Amino acid sequence: MTVQPDTMEADRALKARHRAMWALGDYPSVATEVIPHLGATLVAACAPGPGDRVLDVAAGAGNAAIPAALAGAEVVACDLTPELLEAGRALAAGPGARVDWREGDAEALPFPAGSFDAVLSCVGVMFAPHHRAAADELVRVCRPGGVIGLINWTPRGFIGQLFALMKAYTPAPPPGVQPPPLWGDAGHVRDLFGDRVAEVSATVGAAVIDRFADGAQFRDFFKARYGPTVAAYRNLAGDADRVAALDRDLEDLARRHDRGNGVMDWEYLLWTGRRTR
Repeated sequence: MTVQPDTMEADRALKARHRAMWALGDYPSVATEVIPHLGATLVAACAPGPGDRVLDVAAGAGNAAIPAALAGAEVVACDLTPELLEAGRALAAGPGARVDWREGDAEALPFPAGSFDAVLSCVGVMFAPHHRAAADELVRVCRPGGVIGLINWTPRGFIGQLFALMKAYTPAPPPGVQPPPLWGDAGHVRDLFGDRVAEVSATVGAAVIDRFADGAQFRDFFKARYGPTVAAYRNLAGDADRVAALDRDLEDLARRHDRGNGVMDWEYLLWTGRRTR
């Protein structure tokens, strides 16, 4: 099937907006201060070791790539946003993790088929706009028998609800773009991969978040540092009433999930499978 030039141009524009959005704020601080152990949880589930070639897709600043490298694997971290890769290089230097940082699109990975023993993504590939295209690429670059491992926020969990809330404050996505938290639904992931994977494990877990004293502190942190939230506020520039409404909604969301002393549980799906073909 031939892709029409106007469709290709629209997709390039969409990816440019995504790249710019994730460069807003300070996502590396979200990864290191709020969810620092999430990547290590994924790496432990996939258990790469010395001699294994690992790809971290939509790697951000290396939340999974760095612990995989420290486990002895040969790691490539790929992300659409160069600013995040640069931050990852700096973070990896501290513990001496050797990672090859590459710019690339999760829906068109710049690697030959079957290049990796393990293909991972920690709350990353879920933000690629076309889920089937991204899943196809994860399978393509994984060798037969290799492991594909994902951690994604669930639709019903805290981050899934955050994105549902922000829909009222952001422009509608282009046709064909799917909501990121669908990747946290085991049935959706099963449909994406089908019989191309076996030995599937799908477990719901929760990241324990104790970074914020209260809802207002969460709101202010995400308002300044989390790219999608920063973009939502920019969309409201000049509309003081809507800004105030989003302020209240974000604070209320965190308050409702506070189980005491500012501690929240952010639900995720930990999914692993082995490529069959």
